[in-house]
Amino acid sequence: MIQPMIVCHGGAGHAAKDQPGVDEAADAGWQILTEGGSALDAVLAAVEIMENDPVLNAGTGGRKRADGSVQLDAAIATSDGRLGVVMAIEETPNPIFVAASLLDEDIHILTGDGARKWADSKGILRAPVAGSDSPTATDTVGCVAIDTSGVLAVASSTGGCSGRPRGRIGDTPLWGPGFWVDGNIAIAATGIGEEITMKMLCYRVAQFKGRLIEKMQTGLSLFTENTEVGLIALTNDGQGAGLSNTDMPWAIRNAGQ
Repeated sequence: MIQPMIVCHGGAGHAAKDQPGVDEAADAGWQILTEGGSALDAVLAAVEIMENDPVLNAGTGGRKRADGSVQLDAAIATSDGRLGVVMAIEETPNPIFVAASLLDEDIHILTGDGARKWADSKGILRAPVAGSDSPTATDTVGCVAIDTSGVLAVASSTGGCSGRPRGRIGDTPLWGPGFWVDGNIAIAATGIGEEITMKMLCYRVAQFKGRLIEKMQTGLSLFTENTEVGLIALTNDGQGAGLSNTDMPWAIRNAGQ
């Protein structure tokens, strides 16, 4: 039987004070996995907890745009070929559920008002999101997991960058730069979204040779020291880690932890 594992992060640039929310998320996902649940259910549960944590930049704690709006992005994918993404959605405390509702649809990506109308049709909560005035602009939340059947999953959610223009999209919901999963690896990025996007980071890291930590180190070496970037990843052969060139709260749960 494949040993389950889950890794969560709370965003590049966040510090130890934000670790409790990440630990709670990892514990919730780990409980699902140890009870025989799916990697998909585990990452959904973990990201929901972090979206509900006002100190993290996702969902409830999403950062305010230049016009005062709170526009949220979320993405989820599995190694058996499913994908769901929402971008710039408003009035949605838990955008990860809207992304997940697209996993088995013919379309996989929705944005803005169209994404919110889709969420309404699926009965997903519409509610004001007050957002955060924090100046932090480089963070997101994310989770990767593998279950006992060997399926890998990745999920990420973000409130974007403080003060950026309405409609700005960073790397978080972009398949390739911000997240990636295949039969061998699940990986999620956090940090300066424009830089991560230009480097096509997660896909490239997945293709690098070597053990997981070596692949992640090579990925981080693509950036200058003052460009905040972090990664979490796990593989189907039992490797899992979090790595960043700045502060980044992260947590791993597996049979050895």
